[in-house]
Amino acid sequence: MQIARSAALLVGDPLKAAFRSNMTVDYKVDLHDIVTVHDKQSEVAIREYIMREVPDSTLLGEEGGSIGNGRVNWYVDPIDGTSNFARGLAFWCVSIGAVIDDEVVAGVIYDPVAGHLFSADLSGAWLNDEPLRSSAIPEEAHATLITGYPVSRDFRLDGKQAALASFGELAETFSTLRRPGSAALSIAHVAAGWTDAAAGFGCNPWDVTAAVLILKNAGGRYRPLSLGKVPESAPAHLHPGYVAVGAGGQYLTLDRVANEISERRRAIR
Repeated sequence: MQIARSAALLVGDPLKAAFRSNMTVDYKVDLHDIVTVHDKQSEVAIREYIMREVPDSTLLGEEGGSIGNGRVNWYVDPIDGTSNFARGLAFWCVSIGAVIDDEVVAGVIYDPVAGHLFSADLSGAWLNDEPLRSSAIPEEAHATLITGYPVSRDFRLDGKQAALASFGELAETFSTLRRPGSAALSIAHVAAGWTDAAAGFGCNPWDVTAAVLILKNAGGRYRPLSLGKVPESAPAHLHPGYVAVGAGGQYLTLDRVANEISERRRAIR
């Protein structure tokens, strides 16, 4: 955990300095998949630091792919929420998770703009060195949900009518629904008790590995969704979907809608 913290802090100040500056934006898969030079530079800095400190490592980064063949598996997203970062919206973070034998053993999510450093190891979870405990409003009718669903990819996979119907049910059920645009930071906010639940249906291991441990150790619930892409028995951080709920929240509509989306995805595989 301390190595992940140091690696995240290493890139925090340069990213904060670059935020809201003029920057060149490139696109990866499509116009919704943005990358900047700052993503790439930060990942290189994190990778070099971790591989120097823990040579027995394998590191999978969003930008640079897999490097090394060691026992400690690191999942790194140098900027989760790149679209926000590139456009000046202050909801993005650095996410670093460490896994040994399929178990997440450490995780760090760093929000440089707000100065929030979320971290966890097998003994607990913290926010800026203070113990972190989640809490959620019990009833979904009074609760706040964060989700990025649906995006254009979801329209292609689920059909626009079905996807909008699922979104509409969530919007009608929850008191507030928000789409801020970073899975890692959204789940960290659930862990902190700043929002009640989060759900995603198209994430990658570097988005959620750190968040899985932070939320669980803060007392929240992380339920992985296979979406037909991985075996149900796969480790939670390898599932492409999730429902994250703070301690005390019981959201039957969210669970049902998430299950329906996952079943639709499995049916088309």
